[in-house]
Amino acid sequence: MAVNTIDDVVGALDSIIQRAWDEKSRMGYFAALYRRVTLAVRDGVSSGRFHNGPLMERLDVVFASRYLDALAAYQSGGTPSRSWKLAFVACSDDSRLILQHLLAGMNAHINLDLGIASAQVSPGDQLPQLKTDFDEINDVLAAQVAAVESEMAALSPLVKNLSTVGLSSETTVINFDIDLARKAAWFLAQRLANEPSILHGVTIEGLDLSVSVAGRAILYPPFKDEALAVILAAEVKDVRSAIEILAKQQAQTAPSSAGN
Repeated sequence: MAVNTIDDVVGALDSIIQRAWDEKSRMGYFAALYRRVTLAVRDGVSSGRFHNGPLMERLDVVFASRYLDALAAYQSGGTPSRSWKLAFVACSDDSRLILQHLLAGMNAHINLDLGIASAQVSPGDQLPQLKTDFDEINDVLAAQVAAVESEMAALSPLVKNLSTVGLSSETTVINFDIDLARKAAWFLAQRLANEPSILHGVTIEGLDLSVSVAGRAILYPPFKDEALAVILAAEVKDVRSAIEILAKQQAQTAPSSAGN
């Protein structure tokens, strides 16, 4: 799915959300969250929040393209990265929490894609100049994730109980720590910037395997199925309603009309 501007990315996400809404697919959960992040980045570029706005738009487009291309490959019967395939396959599993679906997508996109995209838009010795805006764009991401967390009570009123079963702490939720993830992304970007390009494929392949293992721990944490089942039983079951809440759409309105 070719995109060249942030507006193109928003349009592509709108299409994914609309298809998910039409098909009552959990694919719409991460896409809805990601649309919010993308709109916040677009606003940041427009308002001069970033030191280098054009570069940030380029990073946003390259970063988003990795998700869009992975989804297109999966939906056409191709082979996306292990990390994304795990997240996509899980969308057919109604025994996973909404939060688990969101975190599985974030795991693949931040732990795998963000470092690759950063090294691509600022290769080699150009990478250090990206650091300030890299941190700023991650602050945008963290703010949107925090906003969604505040809405989870409406979607999953018992999700707060994750802490009582050892799956949540002040810094992690079901084995996912967003601060550690973005630090790992920058470490990967530095590694790709400093190593010969001939080694990039091996580096990325090895990381994808590691990130997919982390994704499996998010989706299928050991020995916690009974506790998760109690939390799941209280969740919103209507996929469309969940998509609308995550996308900040008006209730009982299809995403395309609500987003206009």
